[in-house]
Amino acid sequence: MSEADAKTNHTTYNLQSWSKQRGINPLVIERAEGIYLWESSGRRLADMSSQLVNLNLGHGNEAIIEAIKKQAEVYCFIAPFYASEVRGELAKLLVGLLPATFGKIFFTNGGADANENAVKIARMFTGRNKIFSRYRSYHGSSFGAGNLTGETRRYALEPGIPGFVKFFDPYVYREKISFASEKAASAYYLDKLREQVLYENPDNVAAIVLETITGSNGVIIPPEGYLEGLREICDEFGILLICDEVMTGFGRTGKMFAFEHYGVVPDIVTFAKGVTCGYVPLGGVAVTRDIAAYFDDHLLSCGLTYSGHPLACAAGLACIAYYKERDILANVRERGKELAEIFEVLKKRHASVGDARCIGLFGAVELVRNKTTREPLVPYGKDPDGIMKKILGELAARGFMTYSHENMFIVAPPLIITGEQLREEMRKADEVLDIVDGWIA
Repeated sequence: MSEADAKTNHTTYNLQSWSKQRGINPLVIERAEGIYLWESSGRRLADMSSQLVNLNLGHGNEAIIEAIKKQAEVYCFIAPFYASEVRGELAKLLVGLLPATFGKIFFTNGGADANENAVKIARMFTGRNKIFSRYRSYHGSSFGAGNLTGETRRYALEPGIPGFVKFFDPYVYREKISFASEKAASAYYLDKLREQVLYENPDNVAAIVLETITGSNGVIIPPEGYLEGLREICDEFGILLICDEVMTGFGRTGKMFAFEHYGVVPDIVTFAKGVTCGYVPLGGVAVTRDIAAYFDDHLLSCGLTYSGHPLACAAGLACIAYYKERDILANVRERGKELAEIFEVLKKRHASVGDARCIGLFGAVELVRNKTTREPLVPYGKDPDGIMKKILGELAARGFMTYSHENMFIVAPPLIITGEQLREEMRKADEVLDIVDGWIA
């Protein structure tokens, strides 16, 4: 099939997500390997967002591909109520990666339904109905996960489901208050959250759900003491703490799960993306032994046809083995230090860079019109002049492929990236930021 035919079929018969359909002009990718994609013209592109922050181990990983092939020769599908060797083995392995308090896994198709089922489990276990989540959050776009989501992509679902309550992130860069320290900032945000819980009646609050590190809404890294204080609020009122590790899980931040950076143990962990790196869709809900034991004698009202799909579980086993055998987390920590150093240079060099922050290989460059006032390059939820689209176009013209959200673009390459590759691609970003500086001058 020609490139023109492939593009025509895409635009004629596909509804493309998060897009006005008129004028879509997708790239046609002929092949992919490692951190790179190739157009049919032969032009090489660097995948600097790991597609949708899920392709942690890059394209064309032979170990994952062979594991899927091997399982396909046994059987491609078996219903969730049968014991499957790969399903049970992966569940056991995942429980072993989590804190000792964890006991069982409920497998889902991806991150959105992982979060939906986590909310259902929390409500069933606690007998409470309210769920807290943050404004700058994305937990999925299906109806339940979309109500859990705080940012603009929830608007299409409104009026929403009763019982979903939003609170503000500890977004220190955008806060109008000047805090003496990170701990002081945490105390401020935690005091406001505790007050809100009291106003909502803590006896009705089942869970507080958060991306351990806010993802596409800005890679907002919690200040010192924040997650520990959040855990204390949950413990005080008998509220479950649910960490959405869909993006941050499986090495993205330099640890297997991001909550490990903070010495905090959640009650429920949701995951997807990096567990199979997108080779086959898979997500899941991990629960503590206490929660798992509750359902020994109470109905678990959760079910999915493809829960624990054998091909996905085979891919998951191969991915986790690869993370360990190749010491991928060590590479993330090393490359993450380099990325942080590059970000510091960008902040100093460019008038348009208000902030650039990362943890491991999870980063965002926040663009402003004025460094002093911190006015965003585009207003929240809007881009009337298509500025961010133009920036992505300039990056893509240089072979740096990523996505933007609000006034930020994401830097989250595959975790296998080398130092040389990282520096090569970030030089392209540096060039584009020179252009953006000119636009605001």
